[in-house]
Amino acid sequence: MKKLSILAVAAIVFAACGGNKSANNAEEADTLKSFEQEQIEASIKMHFDSIAAEFSKMEQPAFVKETNNGITLTKEEKQVKPTYLLSAGVAEEATTLAEKYRVLSALNVDKRIAALYEMPVEDYEKAITKLAADIDDPSFKALDNTGSIFETSQALYTAMDENGRINYFWQIASAALIEQLYIVSQNQDKFLSSFTDETAANVTFRIILILDATNRLSLYDPEIAPVAEALTPLEHLNATTVEELKAQMSEMKDEILAARKALINK
Repeated sequence: MKKLSILAVAAIVFAACGGNKSANNAEEADTLKSFEQEQIEASIKMHFDSIAAEFSKMEQPAFVKETNNGITLTKEEKQVKPTYLLSAGVAEEATTLAEKYRVLSALNVDKRIAALYEMPVEDYEKAITKLAADIDDPSFKALDNTGSIFETSQALYTAMDENGRINYFWQIASAALIEQLYIVSQNQDKFLSSFTDETAANVTFRIILILDATNRLSLYDPEIAPVAEALTPLEHLNATTVEELKAQMSEMKDEILAARKALINK
């Protein structure tokens, strides 16, 4: 109930910001609309950053090892290859620019997972390279490589904002969020093993706030509407403990899969 109350307060605040528009002053209305949109976008970025901060505080799961060359998986973990990753071929099904951004993001997530399990990634690399070329976003130059796009870094956010592509940043972030939630849903005991009750509560709370803000952002950006619709099932994630989160993820397994399919047009 506390989460719903906070959301209600946020909705009232944003409604108040837009409640004094003058129908006789188009320029003022446009300026106010732009300000409101910027505020919504800033709030979404803040909530995504907060989720990342929560993850950074977590201990490494038992099947993950830190080495001089970065993160790797234990020998035992690598023996069981994941069967739930996207095929690189889904890139061919992306037709609109928004779809290409989303598929690019999701494939980057799965390529990272595949690499950790020492699975072939050549097809992923080819698909990602082609998608990046088709998209032709100068913002990608802010990254060392396009393989980190799904991490939605501050550098990428700033570059996309400066290049007038910020509306597609949310496509990238949403697709990455859904893809990672889908992966977690495939083996909750494993992937949620490092979660604490506090982590579960904070992450799901931020997800709810992202959903609320994304719905409001869709009023200004029609291309966000399909994303907002696909993310809607996540509103049921309101756990306060790890056990609640596991139960909710189990109940929503089909809905998360449906959201994944909707975002990548699969």
